[in-house]
Amino acid sequence: MTVVVTPRAPQDDSTTDPHPVRVGFVVSKQVGNSVVRSRVQRRLRHVVAERLSELPVGHDLVVRAHPAAATAEWGRLVADLDRCLQRARPRGA
Repeated sequence: MTVVVTPRAPQDDSTTDPHPVRVGFVVSKQVGNSVVRSRVQRRLRHVVAERLSELPVGHDLVVRAHPAAATAEWGRLVADLDRCLQRARPRGA
């Protein structure tokens, strides 16, 4: 899996952002058919939801699932995402 973290430009009309972290998922057809892709996305969404408080505020996070995610066990998904988040974390955050 690949994770990209980018800072978001501040909104001029908003003093408080209701969504401190935005997360998007990319699960291509290479991962499998629509049923498999949906299952992978649901599993990744659950893993990310457990870690939202640890993510840097004011950033966008994009998680791209590789084909191996379709057959990965839960522990492997968690470990892979944690590793990717560590590496993608912006410096100083």
